[in-house]
Amino acid sequence: MTHILPDLPYDYNALEPYLDAKTMEIHHDKHHRAYVDKLNAALEKFPNFSEKSAEELITDLEALPGEIKTAVRNHGGGHVNHSLFWEILKKEVAISGEIKKAIESDLGGLEKFKDSFSQAAIGQFGSGWAWIVVHNGELEIVATANQDSPLTDGKTPILGIDVWEHAYYLKYQNRRTEYVENFFNIINWDKVNELYLKAR
Repeated sequence: MTHILPDLPYDYNALEPYLDAKTMEIHHDKHHRAYVDKLNAALEKFPNFSEKSAEELITDLEALPGEIKTAVRNHGGGHVNHSLFWEILKKEVAISGEIKKAIESDLGGLEKFKDSFSQAAIGQFGSGWAWIVVHNGELEIVATANQDSPLTDGKTPILGIDVWEHAYYLKYQNRRTEYVENFFNIINWDKVNELYLKAR
């Protein structure tokens, strides 16, 4: 298959004032597109692997030919991570449902979750992500470097924040802490709940 850049499911300015329209345009149209294009280029000589989804590829990196393993890890991971990221962003969605109960039982409640998740995001040295994942039926908070995906470690991501500078630098410059604080205003908890129920 040819991997395709998914459409952004809302207008570029839909997340303002927390994320600005220009950042969203560049992030989706330039950065995410580059991951898709480079993933497709890496797979051109390996038609057997071209039949797999990006999620399948990064879930089993060890099955890949050595020649493309790093490219798929980086660009396939970038494609999968961003495809999830766009889906879990929406303004002013209150947390409810089973995900709320799971955060209370597995992560110590909403405030403790926010603190731990913020620490994971702010403390990520250089580029990477912080995540809520489902592992063995329970929620965990993890961080990954670069475009690494929790899928590679057998964990299912249901919420992630991109802390690469391209995700926030136009608006927040070096103020990653402020970006992370504002991120909690644009979590689409309905989608996160849906992903949680599917992963559990």
